Order: sequence, then C-alpha cells, then structure tokens
Amino acid sequence: MADTSVKKVDAQSSPHGDMGQKYLASGKQVSMRLWENEQPSEAKPNTQRDYETVGYVIQGRAELHIEGQMVLLEPGSSWVVPQGASHTYKILESFTAVEATAPPAQVKGRDGG
Repeated sequence: MADTSVKKVDAQSSPHGDMGQKYLASGKQVSMRLWENEQPSEAKPNTQRDYETVGYVIQGRAELHIEGQMVLLEPGSSWVVPQGASHTYKILESFTAVEATAPPAQVKGRDGG
C-alpha cells in the first residue's frame, strides 16, 4: 500500500537545530531545512556528515570550502555536498538558504553540531 500521508510544516513554528537551522518537511528518505539570516562569520572547522546535502541560496553570499575547493554561493546558486565530503561554510553577508538532506539529517544524530 502506498504512503498517502501529507505533511505541512510552517517555518514560523518549526523546530530548531543546535546549529541554528529550522527543520522543515521531512519524509522517510529526504528532509528539508532552512538557514535564515545567518550572519557573517569566520569559517567553522571542517566537518563530514553522514548524509548528502543539496542547497539553494535565497539571499546573501557565502563560501563553501569543500575538499580543497572554494565555491562562491550567491542568490540563485545551488550546490551539492556529497555524503562524507570534508567541508565548511564561511558566511560573507546575511545568508538565507534552503537545503535538502538524504537521508534526513535530524534523524539518528546525523546533524550533530
């Protein structure tokens, strides 16, 4: 039998993660999160995550440092961080972006700070 559940999540009341992200809709194999008005800062230490991330910039600019490369993220840019890739972000201007993670980042402690 097909899964017929429908979920709606309002970003205004969605739960927050330890890194400031808002968790949006989540299915069994993929989830969404919102980074809203992240302020400029120095890059955090590199990390590796047990999920793949795709993202889309709504406003602002940031540098994605990944596996020895730097990618400038600006409004309209989309990106991929493969599962297990060493990476970090440096926020250059107030930054808002939506990401999808597969499998869902917030499950089984995958999204640890």
